[in-house]
Order: sequence, then C-alpha cells, then structure tokens
Amino acid sequence: MNKINTCGMSCPQPVLMTKKALEQSPKGADIIVDNNTAKENVQRFLKHSGYSISVKEEGDIFILEARK
Repeated sequence: MNKINTCGMSCPQPVLMTKKALEQSPKGADIIVDNNTAKENVQRFLKHSGYSISVKEEGDIFILEARK
C-alpha cells in the first residue's frame, strides 16, 4: 500500500499526488495531509473515484485510508 505524505502542500497538489499514486496502485493508499482543505479535497476526489475512506486524526495531521 502506498503512503503519500502531502504535508506542507497546498491544493491541488495533494489531490494530484493522490491521483498519481492510485494510478500506480489502484487498490488503495494512505494519504497524509496537514490541513482541513486538503483533507476535504482529497476525500471528495476519493469518493468520486469509488474508494472507501477512513480518516484518522493524529495531532495536527490527518491520515486518509483509501481502499477499493
């Protein structure tokens, strides 16, 4: 499973990195984001792409687990 760390990046970069990672590993990925806007945008992209998502909050970061 791919792990994608997008901390410090502003949109649309987290979404683009997630899309690229899922093209290489379509079964899923763990995406690490550090702001609410990126979390919402990546979640929206994943839902539209047919992934189930669980979100874990660890301090100031969010880990989005996307699975098909």
